[in-house]
Amino acid sequence: MSRARRLLDLIQVLRRHRRPVAGAVLAEEVGVSLRTLYRDIETLKAQGAHIDGEAGVGYVLRPGFMLPPLMFSEEEIEALVLGSRWVSERADGPLGKAARNLLAKIGAVLPGDLKDGIDASGLLIGPGAPIAAGDAELGAIRQAIRSERKLQVAYADERGRATKRTIWPIALAFYDRVRVVVAWCELRNGYRHFRTDRITALKSTPKRYPRRRIALLKEWRTLKEIPEQ
Repeated sequence: MSRARRLLDLIQVLRRHRRPVAGAVLAEEVGVSLRTLYRDIETLKAQGAHIDGEAGVGYVLRPGFMLPPLMFSEEEIEALVLGSRWVSERADGPLGKAARNLLAKIGAVLPGDLKDGIDASGLLIGPGAPIAAGDAELGAIRQAIRSERKLQVAYADERGRATKRTIWPIALAFYDRVRVVVAWCELRNGYRHFRTDRITALKSTPKRYPRRRIALLKEWRTLKEIPEQ
């Protein structure tokens, strides 16, 4: 195992533990000797990792430390490349551009051999069917999800019948051909799924919905079937 890979594994193990963990336990999980573990702890501290503790007491990693991208494994880089290529091809324009920028930023700081692997990756995204319209509002929907704010929408069902709704958007699902907003609908007093290509008008509001999005998302996941509206 390379030293870089060993340090990355150690960081991942520390992140899994919320409380101080003994050096012997860390050494066993990483697969190194206790002496090597102590050296690796000091190396990470020198790189800026906020690791509290000492030999015989235990260690805990404080939040906020990010290893530079050069610490990514080859598999992790391939996952980033594949995911970014999918977003670039399948998501809306601004999100696709962000995915391309992400790859460029990662490539700018990777060592040469790993940087070459981005362009030479054999993981490709195949052609898909044309995606239904509705890209124009996706940025506003994503912003409403992040800020936990209500949206006012005009929505046409599969028969073309239009209604006006106030919804609490909690997630945006990307399928091969359509995008779907998961939301609490005030008109129906329940969770509903809204295809973005059937949203004929959308208005952002300054009003926050009364519950936290993470709680709503958890509740939605416990439900078996949610009708499209």
